[in-house]
Amino acid sequence: MQVTSPYGNSMHYSENVQSGHFAFTAVEAGDYLACFWAPDHKPPVTVTFEFDWKSGVTAKDWSNVAKKGKVDMMELELKKLEDTIKSIHEEMFYLREREEQMQNINRQTNSRMGWLSFLSLGICLSVAGLQLWHLKTFFERKKLL
Repeated sequence: MQVTSPYGNSMHYSENVQSGHFAFTAVEAGDYLACFWAPDHKPPVTVTFEFDWKSGVTAKDWSNVAKKGKVDMMELELKKLEDTIKSIHEEMFYLREREEQMQNINRQTNSRMGWLSFLSLGICLSVAGLQLWHLKTFFERKKLL
């Protein structure tokens, strides 16, 4: 098994392992890649993977936190709630930032579309004027006007 970060850094690598657990803290934003492989077996065998990705507050090992800190159950629940609230708070700030970016993109797009419409209107009017001028000179040359 190998886990690779979005920038190609190897986070975990192991060979010839029958079973095990692995955890890491992501330091780079993006998509992480997990590759599993099994060597050729004679006779062929079936390989089973149980894979459980966890992220954010759910990834923390709360039973271990309670053992290390000798914290009673009420304090443990409060710490869980505090981490959940921090996670929600960070997500709200992220969503506000993304909303502001989207509004700026919408304003730029509306501005560009307005200029494009004025440009296309000017082109259409100039082509209509050229057509009128061309038809007038054509009919004057043919002495129909």
